[in-house]
Amino acid sequence: MIEVEIKAHVDDPKQVEREIIATGAAPIGIENQADTYYNTLSRDFGKTDEALRIRVQDDRYFLTYKGPKLDNVSKTRKESQVEISDPESMGDILTSLGFFPAATVIKKRKNYRIGDFFISLDDVRTLGTFIEIEISLKNSKNYEEKVESIFKFIERLGISRESTIRKSYLEMILEKG
Repeated sequence: MIEVEIKAHVDDPKQVEREIIATGAAPIGIENQADTYYNTLSRDFGKTDEALRIRVQDDRYFLTYKGPKLDNVSKTRKESQVEISDPESMGDILTSLGFFPAATVIKKRKNYRIGDFFISLDDVRTLGTFIEIEISLKNSKNYEEKVESIFKFIERLGISRESTIRKSYLEMILEKG
């Protein structure tokens, strides 16, 4: 699957939430997520622009791989995810294979949907509040059109294209040290 994504920092989450609802987006739930990212000495994901994580989302668990970003304006990338039943054992398997935990990102996520758009307002511990707008595609054919449609939507919310961020939460946390 290809995840087409645009992200931006939000200064006034309540105002952005009002704007999201004004577009007709429907709230679809709130999630608490803790994402533990893994790295390995034999393949530094920071250099290859990849990610491997175990997500604890309320009472569900997922192993996710994200490939390198496909362009210079969005966070569009290949994503593969499987639900797992035992995150501790999965962590042990990864550690046994030479992976090590790099950092954990903790966030509370409010989700909305309108049409093809999946919208999240993320309150990320130590980083602040962000909006992410995503569209999932089966392949990367013509993904650029979807990137443009997200940019148009985010501008309707009063967020400029220039203020969008391509860095992951992990990258931002690691930069903070």
